[in-house]
Amino acid sequence: MAFELPPLPYDYAALEPTIDEATMKLHHDKHHAAYVANLNGAVDKHPDLGKKTPEELLQNLDSVPEDVRAVVRNNGGGHVNHTMFWQIMKPKGGGTPTGDIGSQIDTDFGSFEDFKKKFNEAAAKQFGSGWGWLVYKGGKLEIITTPNQDNPLSQGLFPILGNDVWEHAYYLKYNNRRPEYLAAWWDVVNWDEVNKRFTQAKK
Repeated sequence: MAFELPPLPYDYAALEPTIDEATMKLHHDKHHAAYVANLNGAVDKHPDLGKKTPEELLQNLDSVPEDVRAVVRNNGGGHVNHTMFWQIMKPKGGGTPTGDIGSQIDTDFGSFEDFKKKFNEAAAKQFGSGWGWLVYKGGKLEIITTPNQDNPLSQGLFPILGNDVWEHAYYLKYNNRRPEYLAAWWDVVNWDEVNKRFTQAKK
């Protein structure tokens, strides 16, 4: 198979109490696995696609054959989004961001608290399923949202941080209380990994 489901970098229960074990099992083993399987199904029809990374496919969706373009957009997006999502979280994470990303957040949003408030508001308002993102554009950080599994790479933007607001990401624990999930999520953010992604974005 061209693409593989990456293992979780920690135990299923490692993000308790913010994200429960049952949600992590379902989210990683069922949802993410399905995106990988469907992406591989598209590649089976066009083996040349398997020579590219999923990120390259998303950056150049217009070059993906039309009969599988929607499949690649949705499932390639789902694969890339979730691979990042697991990495930017960690047990005993959270706290105030340090390093370059901490400085840039203060410069562009005034403070970490102001940034969190704006990010949570944007992600809470995303209608239906989707993602809230922090991206780097023209020397500044910006908050955007995308529907479904769309990834900022398809808009020529590099995602530094993203939070999944599909109901499968939070419904078992938070039910319909998306803002409560968004507020709690900062307790598991891996700022070391976010700093690495910020360095990548600036390149």
